[in-house]
Amino acid sequence: MGLWKKICGLFQKKKEIEPDFDWEKIEYNHRGVNFEDEKLRRGYVEECLEQMGEASRELNQLKGEYNLVTAYLTDMEEIEALPEASREEINQVANKLLLLDRERQKYLDKKDHMREAEYYQMYRQEDEVSEGIVKLRDAENYQKLIKKDLKRLDGERAAYAYRKGELFTFQMNLRGMAVIFVSALCACLVMLAVLQFGFAMNTYAGYFIAILSAAIAITVVCVKYIDAGRELESVEKTIGKLIQLQNKVKIRYANNTNLLEYLRMKYNADSAEILENRWNRYQEEKEARKQFAEAEAKTEFFQKELVKLLSQYRVSDPGRWVNQVKALLDQREMVEIRHNLILRRQALRQQMEYNQDIAKDAHDEIMAIAEEWPQWSDEIMEMVEKYDKNPGENA
Repeated sequence: MGLWKKICGLFQKKKEIEPDFDWEKIEYNHRGVNFEDEKLRRGYVEECLEQMGEASRELNQLKGEYNLVTAYLTDMEEIEALPEASREEINQVANKLLLLDRERQKYLDKKDHMREAEYYQMYRQEDEVSEGIVKLRDAENYQKLIKKDLKRLDGERAAYAYRKGELFTFQMNLRGMAVIFVSALCACLVMLAVLQFGFAMNTYAGYFIAILSAAIAITVVCVKYIDAGRELESVEKTIGKLIQLQNKVKIRYANNTNLLEYLRMKYNADSAEILENRWNRYQEEKEARKQFAEAEAKTEFFQKELVKLLSQYRVSDPGRWVNQVKALLDQREMVEIRHNLILRRQALRQQMEYNQDIAKDAHDEIMAIAEEWPQWSDEIMEMVEKYDKNPGENA
């Protein structure tokens, strides 16, 4: 029985082990850069400036969405703080809108249509779902490419690290061989001297052969040692370049991952395919609801009334609440929307903080280089000042 299990085990597929790899951690290795080389020095500083530029561009995009979500939350606070009489007037209009919506829903419930929660969400996000599908699909595809690149870079880095260890071992072996050859030469010379002076033998040919053999062997060892040293230097430079390239890709991975999480949270969909299917179903629903011309006309009238009422107060976007009448009437709905907005704002804030940290770390790295290499500090600070004055040129 045990033998049979062993035979079966030979045909079983081994589980693939996902490498323990930090996709978002940014690494700096300026000690592996030859700062005496102007091209390498400027290239490394420019890489850090590019990281700062990419983080700044991402921050600018995030701030717009962050301000939009914040304005939404501010509107909610303004509405909840309205006097009771004003709120009652708004609630009356909102209630009429809600009743009209229920009338239409009665007709729609007779068929197999979308759930109200799905439709309500798509209705609120109708103007941005098509763009959201494209963004989500692009982000998913880009995520696959970034992972592929990171795994490839990690594999290359591991291969070069392995080669570096081989070269170190090879050099150690060459040193040992050199010691052995020198020791053997000394031993041969001693033996030849004993034969020459002790036994009066002619050992001049032996001297010549021993010295010539040792010289050839030591020369070969030295040449191989020098070649290994050159290759080791090249390998170390390549590892440094791979680390810089990984850092750039890691920033993109982190930002893309955060974007994916935010889009999935925003549209409540785990993938672009799910969101697209939901969107197509919503389009069918919308077409069916056009049959309610009279109800739609009444709804439009009361929506204008609601916008007119909300415009009298400090509500930045009254039109947004036309599709949020449930939240105006039901405190639980308002709390749920606020909770969702807070989560979205927290997600945006985390992305902003991440990019701020990236920019700070890159800046600190440049300052550390300037401090460690004072002879190049003026040149480095000039590059930083040029970037600060013209950040757009670094895009």
